Amino acid sequence: MTASQAAQADNGDWLVGNPTGLQLASALWIGSVGLLILGLQPVLLGALYAEGHVTGDELALVATAEMIAIAIGSAIVAMLLPARNMRWKSAALLVLLALANFWTAYAGSANALIGARTLAGLAEGGLVAVATELIARSRRAERIGGYFVTLQTLAQCALALILALYAVPRAGSAGGFIALGIVCLLSLAVAWTVPDDYADLPKEEQFANVATVPAITALLSIFCYFMFFGAVWAFLEPIGAQFGIDGRTVGLMVSASLAAQVIGAMTATVFEARIDYRFAITVIGMVAAISSALLASGPGLSVFWVVALVMGFILLFIVPYQIRLAITADETRTAALLVPAAQLFGLAIGPIAASLLIDGANFRSVPEFAAATALASVLLLGVFVLVARRHGKA
Repeated sequence: MTASQAAQADNGDWLVGNPTGLQLASALWIGSVGLLILGLQPVLLGALYAEGHVTGDELALVATAEMIAIAIGSAIVAMLLPARNMRWKSAALLVLLALANFWTAYAGSANALIGARTLAGLAEGGLVAVATELIARSRRAERIGGYFVTLQTLAQCALALILALYAVPRAGSAGGFIALGIVCLLSLAVAWTVPDDYADLPKEEQFANVATVPAITALLSIFCYFMFFGAVWAFLEPIGAQFGIDGRTVGLMVSASLAAQVIGAMTATVFEARIDYRFAITVIGMVAAISSALLASGPGLSVFWVVALVMGFILLFIVPYQIRLAITADETRTAALLVPAAQLFGLAIGPIAASLLIDGANFRSVPEFAAATALASVLLLGVFVLVARRHGKA
């Protein structure tokens, strides 16, 4: 047995390094804090709008700016900064995010809100990279990724409930963002239990690994899938209103869909090793397209409910398989580090692109656009499979 083989045997489930269970859980929690806003936006941004701090257009800009900033922040930390001194980096990012949340609570204009949420997004993206950097070093990255999305969604559900029932009714949107800042500060205790230095992955030029047809095609497939969800989710309430479903009912659907996301993430964690990633991504993409088509057809209340729950379930069920897709495209796992960026860019660009197709009060074009992007995700997977076979990756 060579020295490298012995090292691999010692590492067990890890390509490099050998973090303890506590260190892994801590890194996943730090990353989850960075994505709490994904489940809290309907509550917090809805409160900002209801209080008159922003118009509908300004609200869209605030949400989009934060999503894009998260994607940029995660890509910068994953691609440009070495995985060293992760405890100090985690602590600094948590403090920065807490300050951005406090700034948001007291921002006096739409421009200040956009600035605050952009700063928050950059810090959140960095926190996400703390988790994804460690996930990429696991031999079972798909399973750890399933744990990650399960943890973050459970945290989103719990905090959304606390904010909706206590913080926001008593202190408005400011109370909600202050509570989010307090969560960041409390998480400083966890920051000191993440691995301080992540062992280097065996790779050469990072950007060269990503700038290949298989890697680009894989990331575009992920991007298109999340465009589907971002488009539908942003306009779910006006789509429902167009077909006679009131906003309160749609709000209940959003809460139920978050619960479905938890179930989807947990189910994927159990079954990820038993289902081929190509089959899973294809089937889920087709389900996404059919669900979007049903929304465009003018559904009744029961069908609308079913579609909302199905979309929630498949959103996170697909994530472990997308991680496997990225790892297959680039065995150095550099592309896997960019999966969160591809997902978040899709969530951010989806609503903007769909909004260009809206005709007055007719929102039917939004789910039609979502169906097209879901199908595009499947087609790009097909292109990936063909290209990967030529490169010996499939």
